[in-house]
Amino acid sequence: MSDADTPTDPSKPITAASQDGAATATEDGRVKPDASRPSLRSDMATSEDWWAIWVGFTILAIAFFAVLLTAPTGFDAEGAEKLTSPLKPYLAKPGKWISSPLTAFESTWPGILGAFITIGVLFTVAMKLRRKDAMGFAFAFPAIFVLATIAYVLASQSTVKAYNLEYALWALLVGLIISNTIETPAWLRPAILTEFFIKTGLVLLGAGVLMSRLMALGLPGIGVAWVVTPIVLVSTYLFGQKVLKIPSRSLNMVISADMSVCGVSAAIATAASCRAKKEELSLAIGLSLSFTVVMMVVLPILIELMNLPMAVGAAWLGGTIDATGAVAAAGAVLGDEALEIASTVKMIQNILIGVTAFLVATYWVTYVEKDESSQRVGVGEIWYRFPKFVLGFIIASIVFSLIHGQVAGGDLLTDAMIKGSTKTLRGWFFCLAFVCIGLETNFRQLLPYFKGGKPMVLYVCGQSLNLVLTLLMSYLMFGILFAEN
Repeated sequence: MSDADTPTDPSKPITAASQDGAATATEDGRVKPDASRPSLRSDMATSEDWWAIWVGFTILAIAFFAVLLTAPTGFDAEGAEKLTSPLKPYLAKPGKWISSPLTAFESTWPGILGAFITIGVLFTVAMKLRRKDAMGFAFAFPAIFVLATIAYVLASQSTVKAYNLEYALWALLVGLIISNTIETPAWLRPAILTEFFIKTGLVLLGAGVLMSRLMALGLPGIGVAWVVTPIVLVSTYLFGQKVLKIPSRSLNMVISADMSVCGVSAAIATAASCRAKKEELSLAIGLSLSFTVVMMVVLPILIELMNLPMAVGAAWLGGTIDATGAVAAAGAVLGDEALEIASTVKMIQNILIGVTAFLVATYWVTYVEKDESSQRVGVGEIWYRFPKFVLGFIIASIVFSLIHGQVAGGDLLTDAMIKGSTKTLRGWFFCLAFVCIGLETNFRQLLPYFKGGKPMVLYVCGQSLNLVLTLLMSYLMFGILFAEN
C-alpha cells in the first residue's frame, strides 16, 4: 500500500503512486525498481494517482455530454446565455447569507445534496475497485462532507465574503481545531483522503486551463508567467539551502514551488515528486494561505497608490498571488478588464504545474537522492516518481482546449460544462482536501519545522523577490513592449 494511501501517519512522505518496495542498485550502480513494485497495469488499476484521473475523466465526460445532448439546435449561433448545464441545479455549494446561516441552504440544498451523493458514490466505488476500505470511507465520508459544508457556510457570510476570506482558510481551521483539541477520531481516517480529493480536483482544473487563453495574451502573458516563475523557484530553493541551510530539502522545495508557481496545486504536485512529508506539505500550505489573504487585500491598494497602469497591475496580481480564486477577487477590485488579465496570467502560470512536477522529480532522483545513496538513477525511476495525476491535468487541458477552439460552439459547450458542474465539484474536492489537511495536522508535529523561523524567512524572502521581479516583468511586458496606445 502506498504512503499516499495511508492517512494514519502524516509523517510519511507524499508519494506519486504506489510505493510497494524500494529501489535497489544493480551492479553498475544504477537504481532499478524493486521486484515488489506493481506493474503498470496493476498500478493503473489500484493507485491513487491513476484513480484521480479515472474519476476526474468520468466527471468531465458526464458533464460534457450532459451539456452536449441537451443543447438546442444551432446553439453555436444563439449566444452563451442560451446554453446551460442540466446538472447545474443538482450541484451547488451553500449560498450567501447575512444573519441566519440557514438561508445559505434555502435554494442550494438540492445541489449540496447532489454534490454529496456524486462524490460519495464515485469515491466509494473507486475505493472498492482499488481494494481499499470502501465501507469505512462510506461510513466516515458524511462527517467529512459536513465539516466541508460548515467551512463553505462560514466563508459565504456576507461580511466574511466582503473581506475575501476564502473557504480554504475556514476548511483548514475547522480541521485544525478538531485535530489539535479532541484529536481526529480513528473512525474518520478512512475518509481522510487529502491527496485523492485534491488530485481529482486538479484533473478537473485542467479542463479550465485553455490554450486559447494563453494565446489571448500571447508573449506578454508568457513573459510574466513563464520567465519569472522558474527564476524565483530556483533562487528561493538555493537561498534556502545555501544561506538559510534548511535541513529538509523537500520542505525547502515544496515551499519554493508553492510560493512561486501557483500555491496549493503546485505544492501537492511537487510534494509527490520529492516525497515530502505530510506535515511539510501542511506547513507550506499554511504559509501560502496566510500570505494569500494578506496579498489579495493589500496588492490592489498598492496598485492604486502607485498609480500603475491597469494591465501592469493586473498582471502583477496574476503572477504573484497564489490561489486562482484570490487572484480573481483581487483583480475584480480593479475592474472587469483587470480581472480577465489577472486570471489569464494565473491560468498560464498554472500550466507550469506539470512541468514543475516533472523537473523536480528528475532533479530529485538524479541529484538529491544520488547524493544520499551514491547511486545513479535511470529514466524509469523518474517516470516512477512522476505524479501520474498530472498527466490527467495535461490531457484534460489539451482535449478541452481543442474542443473550445476547434469545434463549432465548443467554447459555449466548454464554458457551460465548467460553470454548471465541474467548477462546483472542483471546489468541493478542494474544500474536502483542506478539511483533511487540517484533520491530519497537529501543531506539535509542525513545531520542529519552525525552528529558528527559517520556513517563514524563506517564504517572506522568496515572495519578496517574486513581487519585485514580477512587477518589473509586468511593467516591461504590459507597460512598455506591448503597451496599449
